[in-house]
Amino acid sequence: MKVSLKWLSDYVDVPGDIKEFCDRLDLTGTGVEGVETLGAAFDGVVVGFVETCEDHPDSDHMHVVTVDVGEAEPIQIVCGAPNIAQGIKVPVATVGAVLPGDFKIKKSKLRGVASFGMCCSKRELGLGNEHEGIWVLPENAVVGTPIADYLGLTDTVLDLEITPNRPDCLSMVGFAREVGAMYGRDWCEPAAELEESGEATADAVSVEIADPARCPRYTARLIKDVKVGPSPAWLVERLSAIGQRSVNNIVDVTNYVLFELGQPLHTFDFDALDTEDGKARIQVRAAREGEKLVTLDGEERALTPDMTVIATPQRAVALAGVMGGLDSEVTDATTNVLLETAVFESGRTSRTSRNLGLISESSLRYERRVDDLGVDARADYAAALIAEVSGGTVCAGIVDEWPAGEPEPRVLAFRVDRFRKMMGAAIAVDFIVDCLTRLGCAVSDQGDGVLSVAAPTFRPDLEREIDLYEEVLRLYGMDRIPSTLPAGRGRLGVRTPQQIVDAKLHAALSACGMNETMTYSFAAADDVEKLRMNEEGLGEAAELINPMNAEQSCMRRTIIPGLLRSVAYNQSRGVDNIQLYEIGTVFSAREGAAQPKERRRVAGVLAGAMGPVAWNNAPAAFDFFDGKGVLESIARELALPKVRFKALSAEESAHLQPGRAAQMLSGGDVVGWVGEIHPLAVDAFGANAPVVAFELDMAVLERACRPARDYVDVPQFPAVERDAAFVVDESVTHERLMQCMSSAGGKLLEGVQLFDVYRDEERIGAGKKSMAYSLTYRAADRTLTGEEVDKAHERLIKKVCGATGAEVRG
Repeated sequence: MKVSLKWLSDYVDVPGDIKEFCDRLDLTGTGVEGVETLGAAFDGVVVGFVETCEDHPDSDHMHVVTVDVGEAEPIQIVCGAPNIAQGIKVPVATVGAVLPGDFKIKKSKLRGVASFGMCCSKRELGLGNEHEGIWVLPENAVVGTPIADYLGLTDTVLDLEITPNRPDCLSMVGFAREVGAMYGRDWCEPAAELEESGEATADAVSVEIADPARCPRYTARLIKDVKVGPSPAWLVERLSAIGQRSVNNIVDVTNYVLFELGQPLHTFDFDALDTEDGKARIQVRAAREGEKLVTLDGEERALTPDMTVIATPQRAVALAGVMGGLDSEVTDATTNVLLETAVFESGRTSRTSRNLGLISESSLRYERRVDDLGVDARADYAAALIAEVSGGTVCAGIVDEWPAGEPEPRVLAFRVDRFRKMMGAAIAVDFIVDCLTRLGCAVSDQGDGVLSVAAPTFRPDLEREIDLYEEVLRLYGMDRIPSTLPAGRGRLGVRTPQQIVDAKLHAALSACGMNETMTYSFAAADDVEKLRMNEEGLGEAAELINPMNAEQSCMRRTIIPGLLRSVAYNQSRGVDNIQLYEIGTVFSAREGAAQPKERRRVAGVLAGAMGPVAWNNAPAAFDFFDGKGVLESIARELALPKVRFKALSAEESAHLQPGRAAQMLSGGDVVGWVGEIHPLAVDAFGANAPVVAFELDMAVLERACRPARDYVDVPQFPAVERDAAFVVDESVTHERLMQCMSSAGGKLLEGVQLFDVYRDEERIGAGKKSMAYSLTYRAADRTLTGEEVDKAHERLIKKVCGATGAEVRG
């Protein structure tokens, strides 16, 4: 909502330091989205005096004038306005000025005659609808005066973000009350003297509310003998300051009251309404199925029973709280006006405005709730203003239908001691009472440190005692509350097991040279298909009801597609070496459940190489073993037990390169997978192969993670190393050999390290490979003899050969 500080100052003393004022508003819950200095929009527009006026030599309707604009020399302007004449004063836009609509004034030639500016009408300046001719200013206007200064348009306007729970602040008066409470200053409400005469309104109008739930209160006033025309300058200025265009005096008053008091209004041409015996019978009812209404914008609207209409017995004449009907609008020929001041149901008004695409300032206020109480007073004020600006006569009395009657205020207990303990500050009772009173509450002391607080009806958000606490606290200033540590014995701040695992993962992955990223939780419906991933285990996709676009229509079931898009994005911008990881949530639909199932994953991708190419170094591209090394680092950091890797077949992992894919296990649990993404899948996401990826289940990692490692003493006795090279079939894996050696080596075998893999059809045969290992033997309590080591080594070789069919290579 836009607030003119010049207008606001009519009701409350506005602080002079705008920055400090805006900072205070932010701290009390009213966001300041922008500050605009009015008058700047009219830079270059000044009061000018027409010294000469001659006919254009090549036009039958344009004139060439010389205008004194307060400079050393007058300027020449070509003007086509019919009322231009010598000796008048007019607004002049000089070269460089920018008028509303981003219309920049430039030096130009009109039919061969140079023009150095433009004489302006009210509409061209955005100050009215008059455009039949230029705006002739009074003779007392001083030549050369900036038009903003002459018209008093210099102002500061705040663009405020009013939260949905504060409908009371959607008006100048409501905001003045808020400022008064913030600074402890008195504020006032506007007043207009209402003079009634002639026919009673009740003799000319009747109102019937068919469903009080749709319309809790409806009032009608009749103003006769009005003259529709331009609004007075003060009214145009007020509306212009907050970005509203002047239409005519009747419509402008309804807009003025809307922004001043927060009360939406509507005016009907009384003579255009259907009458019976000279009486307009207004009905507030549900729209009928198939009923149509041509609204003020000229569009024919098909109505539904969910919508509320204002009608006569013959037809609908307006959409309640949204827009009036074209047939009953106020025109220049209108002489009698029926003024509607009402309250309509917020939810129904919101649905109607959104379904028809007719969101307006009025519908916005009805959505957030307009107070029933005071509707009649606001109707009286608006009627008095209409009579003042149009010369009309307000008929005697008001038709006021209020089926439920005046609501009872909500009374809440405010326990001062409890408030102080909860807030952590000894805030004075006098300050509490003053704050609540200035906010419109009625406060009385019940004794024993308890205040009785009656919340005003215009504050529907004050429902509980804690809401009152919040009001006092925000006005006191949360920045003034001293910082304290939570009290309580034995209350220690510790990380949860999940946080501990997360921290260790971040440390391990960062040590591997990987960078954390965050991708969208939304995904395209075909992401898994493009990745070629087996959908078994992923679950059904959880679809969004209102997706932002087709590429984000589902919740992701795997993190890898998002990471591949990040790889493609970086590669397309010249970044070759990419190591990214993400700890995030994946989702799957659950039958019969409103919410999807959520599981946490850690995933990573590696593309390019570790380090840049240098004259003396050409790093190898990332491959399967780099990804496996990252997972081994994670296993060491988390102390995962019995970690092993199992090769995956092409059927099990179609999204990975055959022979370059493995499953990671810890004990009997599957932790996740690692491998090189299939080139077709990489290409589907616009990236360049090779790309190594992994994805692990966080729940398994958290379950298998050991908080402490087994402690091993520093060895006191020397180790003995032996080498062994086994010639085995290609089908025998390193993992199988390691299992056999670990089992056969017993307690003396301390470590095994593969140091060579050799293939040669001539020397070792086709379908064979030689795998050479370095074995370390050590005893914890003595120095091993050569004989002990030889026996243990021979026993190991014998068992490995027997179990795998291996031969020892000499």
